[in-house]
Amino acid sequence: MSTEKTRLHIRNKNRERYDLNALKEAEPALGNYVQPNKYGDDSVEFANPEAVKLLNKALLSHYYGIKNWDFPAENLCPPIPGRADYLHYMADLLGQSNFGSIPEGEKITVLDIGVGANCIYPALGVSEYGWKFVGSDADPNSVASAGKIAESNAQLKDNVEIRLQPDADSVFHGIIGDGERFDFTLCNPPFHSSAEEAEKGTQRKVRNLTGKKAAEAELNFSGISQELIYPGGEIAFIRKMIKESRAFGKNCYWFTTLVSKESNLKKVYSALEEAQIVYRKTIPMGTGNKVSRIVAWTFLTREEQMQWREGRWKVKTTDEKQKQQPDSRV
Repeated sequence: MSTEKTRLHIRNKNRERYDLNALKEAEPALGNYVQPNKYGDDSVEFANPEAVKLLNKALLSHYYGIKNWDFPAENLCPPIPGRADYLHYMADLLGQSNFGSIPEGEKITVLDIGVGANCIYPALGVSEYGWKFVGSDADPNSVASAGKIAESNAQLKDNVEIRLQPDADSVFHGIIGDGERFDFTLCNPPFHSSAEEAEKGTQRKVRNLTGKKAAEAELNFSGISQELIYPGGEIAFIRKMIKESRAFGKNCYWFTTLVSKESNLKKVYSALEEAQIVYRKTIPMGTGNKVSRIVAWTFLTREEQMQWREGRWKVKTTDEKQKQQPDSRV
């Protein structure tokens, strides 16, 4: 039986089964949470929040060279393979917008909305593609934690800037400066609409991982309330993001967000039409048993897209200019 995780992106470093010996060497404390599963194979205690955090620290250290990664226990601990997939698919999207060539290095600047205390997207994006990142968050403690991670890792220090969002009701206002340019934005929006909904979701996750019921479920990926909960849930946050993005339509090539619930897609598309975007694209993603998708949109016309590429991505050869331009119709 193949152990390859074929639903992960082809460039994802974790398509193969985890090398637990290598991971335990990278993070020795992980060994305390590795034990045989019901099939007799060594496995991590995925229902244990501390085990999950140590696994992710080991993955970052072993595969990505991020040696200093720590944050408060109450904050969200992200699953590394899924977060890496978002970035790989965005690299593909940039490549599709750039005649098949993925633009790498510091000429690409990314805005991470809701960077969180873990600073995961900047850490992975700098490691994989050498991009520069701005991470924003409305929580001062998360900003401090993400900033500490950036400062503590040499490869991140000069490539990641963390900004406090001064208005918790805003997304881009207060973050994007006049004349500032981002090649794409990304966001993993709060999923639940209430604490009760979040608790039910956690209980389902615990049952799936352990086969047992839990009176008060403990999040195996942790997460404080503002990271998981937003009034109106995922769709309300995304609608606000789309509406606000229109004011910054010339500041960014691609705006993007994860959309976890397929039932929200029609509402997302309706909000995009109302915002009068030029083009949108939906990119399916799958990690483990979870299915999600990225929705991307742009306000740039075909001519503006060409000017952006030539001005920022250094695409200037005659042959490249003559190739088929990306379709800019909705």
